[in-house]
This record gives sequence, structure tokens and C-alpha cells, in this order.
Amino acid sequence: QVQLAESGGGLVQAGGSLRLSCAASGRTFMSYTVGWFRQAAGKEREFVAAIGWGGGTTYYADSVKGRFTISRDNAKNTVHLQMNSLKPEDRAVYSCAAAWKLNIATDPSEYNYWGQGTQVTVSS
Repeated sequence: QVQLAESGGGLVQAGGSLRLSCAASGRTFMSYTVGWFRQAAGKEREFVAAIGWGGGTTYYADSVKGRFTISRDNAKNTVHLQMNSLKPEDRAVYSCAAAWKLNIATDPSEYNYWGQGTQVTVSS
């Protein structure tokens, strides 16, 4: 099993940046694919970005491509989501999720483990 904890959310002005972190427990974290998802108030959860368990594959939603970067540090059991050029529509609760040796997936049902989420608010 793996436990996930997000951090780094907060309030930022449009055009600003935030760096989210997803810290994981467990000695085999490098074997987990990790995804970031977000859910805005009154909307369904949506895929943001994912990084493969090998670390070499990344995938982004079109809405964040070119602005967000996902990376992982297996030595520190951490995945980061660098968010630049933030827009008011990026406002949401951001959650990380993990699944054992999963091929990159955008469907949240493919992921077994979830953090509790961190709020990102972007003011216009």
C-alpha cells in the first residue's frame, strides 16, 4: 500500500505560479504511476497530468499543456506539479493518485490510492 499527502496549494494571482507536491509512503514508490486530478466546485473531477512508474513518460490534459510540468523524485518518494501561468479557471482542489505499474491513464477509476487534496485558488 501507499499513502499520499499533497502540499503546496494556496492563493495566487492570475499569471502566477505554484508548485504542488505529492509525498508518498512506501519503499516501492518508483513502481507507481502517479496522476494529478482536480475538481472545481460543482464540476466533475478531471485529469490534469500523469507520470509513468518508470519516470520517462508524462501526459498532460490539453488545458494545462505548456503551463504545467509533472516530475518525480523517487529518492524522496515525491511527485511535483509545477504550475505556471495560472488562470482563474485552474481554481480547484488538486489531488494526487497512484497505481501500481499502471500504464499512463486519465481515468481516475484506474488509480487505487488517493491523497486528500490541496486547494488552489487563482484570483483574477
